Amino acid sequence: MTPSQSELRKYLDPRTLARVSSLELRARQIVEGLMTGMHRSPHQGSSVEFSQHRQYTSGDDIRHLDWKVFGRSDRLYIKQYQEETNLPIVLVVDASESMGFGSVPTDSPRNWTKFDHATSIAAALAYMGIHQQDAVGLAIFDQVLSRYFPPHSTSGQWRHVVTELQAVPKWNKTDTGKVLEQIAEKVSHRSLIIVISDFFDSIESLVRGLRHLRYRRHEVVCMQVLDPQEIEFPFDDITMFKGMEELGELLTEPRGLRTAYLEQFKTFTDAMRKSCRAMKVDFHQFNTKDPLDAALSNFLSMRAATI
Repeated sequence: MTPSQSELRKYLDPRTLARVSSLELRARQIVEGLMTGMHRSPHQGSSVEFSQHRQYTSGDDIRHLDWKVFGRSDRLYIKQYQEETNLPIVLVVDASESMGFGSVPTDSPRNWTKFDHATSIAAALAYMGIHQQDAVGLAIFDQVLSRYFPPHSTSGQWRHVVTELQAVPKWNKTDTGKVLEQIAEKVSHRSLIIVISDFFDSIESLVRGLRHLRYRRHEVVCMQVLDPQEIEFPFDDITMFKGMEELGELLTEPRGLRTAYLEQFKTFTDAMRKSCRAMKVDFHQFNTKDPLDAALSNFLSMRAATI
């Protein structure tokens, strides 16, 4: 029996997914019920899907002549097709200390973190990619590119990706822009680079890294993963804020900071979104309290719109 949309959303809620200890099983659950499509190449080839006709010119392969059109018009036309291709995908996952923050409660002893959300998205996308014969690679970083695995389309690659995503991070500082520049040099073939991070770093550094990827002709998607407390700043009582990535601690009355914080937060995300738009980089923001089907549905819809 096919689950309803409401049942599926409950099934993919982070609170439910947190009960699943295996990232492999979690990814399979996320993908269940979601539609996947083939990627289309912008180049004309000779695959199975018809695209258009063009008039025959000397030197064309006569195997692609449309004899039915010739019979009706007494003119020679060549069938052109749209090529179905394997699109190399590189999933770039932020494992810096700020990604370890989480306020979404679960049934387990700890909360659902941004890193939980990011790795679940990455594992699901890897599962989808491998099962439609795309080559999938993985990069995990903090202040350095700690692990990088080139794209492959074998079933063993899926297990390799999931195993690496389950490794416990060292929770270091971040240097996202520098790492993206390193990835641009490592990935030799034009690929789809999906960066999953909170992007809490210098805008100037991030822009340099993204620009380097675009200079190498990669398609880039930025998935900004945020906790609801970071988005809403819902604190009322005197609170001890622990700064991540060596930022220290601050005991303060948060109501007096809320307006300034929300303004700074909006300024940062608006600048990130504007910079991505200028570079033709797709930018999406995800809230860790939201069911993961929304994240993947939006991503797939975006991909389909660009084909």
